[in-house]
Amino acid sequence: MDLTGKRALVMGVANDHSIAWGIARALRDGGCRLAFTHQGEAFGKRVRPLAEQAGAELLLDADVMDDASLDRLFAALDDRWGGLDILVHAVAYADKSELTGRFVDTGRDNFRTSLIISCHSLIDLARRARPLMMRAGGGSIVTLTYQGSQRVTPHYNVMGVAKAALEAAVRYLAADLGPEGIRVNAISPGPMKTLAGAAIGGARATYRHTQENAPLLANATLEAIGGTAVWLCGPGGACTTGEIVRVDGGFHVMGMPRAENL
Repeated sequence: MDLTGKRALVMGVANDHSIAWGIARALRDGGCRLAFTHQGEAFGKRVRPLAEQAGAELLLDADVMDDASLDRLFAALDDRWGGLDILVHAVAYADKSELTGRFVDTGRDNFRTSLIISCHSLIDLARRARPLMMRAGGGSIVTLTYQGSQRVTPHYNVMGVAKAALEAAVRYLAADLGPEGIRVNAISPGPMKTLAGAAIGGARATYRHTQENAPLLANATLEAIGGTAVWLCGPGGACTTGEIVRVDGGFHVMGMPRAENL
C-alpha cells in the first residue's frame, strides 16, 4: 500500500498508546507526510516528541470547539501543502463522571458537549478539509467508533449515543462527498488500553471479556488498526466508503460468550 507523498492530518494523538498514534505510524511507514494537532500546551508537551519521532512537518494547536483555532489549522495546511489527501479524526469526549453510572442520568450539558465534540467535529472538519481534498483530486477521511454504538456496553452511556450519531454522519458524509472523490469511513476497534478507554467504568473487565470471547481470542492492536487505516486511505480502499470496518478480533459476531465462559 504505497502512500508516498500523500499528505495526512492526524487529530487525536494523546500519547504513544493512542489509536491515532498507531494510525500515524502506519501512514508514515506507507510514505505519508504528516501533520499532527494537539489541544493546549499540556497535550502539546506529550505529542511533540511523537510528532518529531514520526517526522511530522506540522504540529498545531487545535480545539474542535474553537472555530478560530480550526481556521488557523486549515490555513496553515493550505499554506504548507496546498492540498490534503487524508484526514484522521480520532476526537471524542464525555464527562468522566457520566461514564461510570447509568445512562438515564446523562445530563443535558454533557450530552450536548459529547455530541458536538464526538460527532459534529467530524462534519465540521470534513467541510473544512473538502476544498483541500478537491484540490488534491480526492481524499480519504477516517474516524474511530466502537461497538457501544450498536449494542449496549456497560458504562459507555452517552458515548454510545455519540458514536451512533458519528456512524450515521459517516454515511451521510460519504454520500455528500463521494461525487467529489472523497471517501469517508470509520474503524471500529474492540476495547483498547488507551487514555480515553481508561475513563470508562469497568474498562479492564470489558477488555478482558472481549479478549476471552472473541473468535481470535485477542483484542485489536495498534498495528492492526493502523494497517486497516492504510488500506482505507490507499488504492486498495478506492471503492470503499460509508463503511464501519470492525477490527475487534471478531467479537462483534458473537451472540453470547464462548461456551467455556458461560
